[in-house]
Amino acid sequence: MKKIFFAIAFLLTAVVSFSQPPAGDANPGDVYGAKVKAKGATDLAVVVSQLENGSTLEDTKIRAKITDVCPNKGCWLKLELPDGKQATVKMKDYGFFVPLAAKGKTVVIEGQASVKTVSVKELKHFAEDAKKSQAEIDAITQPKKEVNILAKGIVVVQ
Repeated sequence: MKKIFFAIAFLLTAVVSFSQPPAGDANPGDVYGAKVKAKGATDLAVVVSQLENGSTLEDTKIRAKITDVCPNKGCWLKLELPDGKQATVKMKDYGFFVPLAAKGKTVVIEGQASVKTVSVKELKHFAEDAKKSQAEIDAITQPKKEVNILAKGIVVVQ
């Protein structure tokens, strides 16, 4: 029984260790996660203005441009905000990933949007995933408020 348990644990560790973002070009119409239709999407800037009072928007469709994709697995995205800041998108339950080719593409994301305070630990984790230098990682010393989106599905529109 111990041998079976250790074999399964080893295999799971190996699978997680070698995970990569999915291959692909992220062409218009490509869907990741739950099926999403672009119709009825709201620009990210409008969504951000709706979040200023601390509310959470459930089942909202957001149109935005991707500025960065997690190079390890494609498990998070950064979106461009009008003020030069970025919003973070995570995939619900790690249920899907997005290819690196999605960087620079315009997408519609369906999910939950909120403003969240991100801990120093999580900010450092994102910086490590993004392969930032150790000096940049060490410079992160304060939590940060940012727009956070928990995506159910994403469709590439441009």
